[in-house]
Amino acid sequence: MLRLFIAVVPPAEAVGELDRFLEPRRDADAALRWTLPSAWHLTLAFLPSVPETAVDDLSDTVAEAVRGTGGFEVGVGGAGAFPHPDRAKVLWLGVSRGTDELARLAGKCRGAASRSGLEVDGARFRPHLTLARANGIPVIRWLRVLEALGPVSWTADEVELIRSSALPGGAGYQTLARFPLG
Repeated sequence: MLRLFIAVVPPAEAVGELDRFLEPRRDADAALRWTLPSAWHLTLAFLPSVPETAVDDLSDTVAEAVRGTGGFEVGVGGAGAFPHPDRAKVLWLGVSRGTDELARLAGKCRGAASRSGLEVDGARFRPHLTLARANGIPVIRWLRVLEALGPVSWTADEVELIRSSALPGGAGYQTLARFPLG
């Protein structure tokens, strides 16, 4: 069984801008495990258990579902933590632009996965870009630091179907398919 997700992936320019801001700050807190910039994404749908034989059907269904959706501007900015800043397990950037469009796209992708007969994670859609993971530590200081980051924007013009695999030190991601918007 495969662990898959459907996501909007920021382009290299946006990743570079975010990475330039974070790079000199990453060593300031050994309790944070920073995600690799190459893994940054905005998850639209998480599919925890997909048979390999279902990937082609899922790809066709997602392609059809997003076909009529045009590209749109996405912006990330403002920070938060799950489940709470006093005991964070995830430090993230929020979505400051394109929230409604991402929510509609997430609905289409989740619906496509369900029509393909797949289990979709039922968590409420909360668009965010995961920056770091922790073991329940306070990150209020980091929320203040991340306030200094100006908004970073790009045009979302495709979604990706991505496989997540466990690797030593974190997850490894492999793009299985890309679906253009528009």
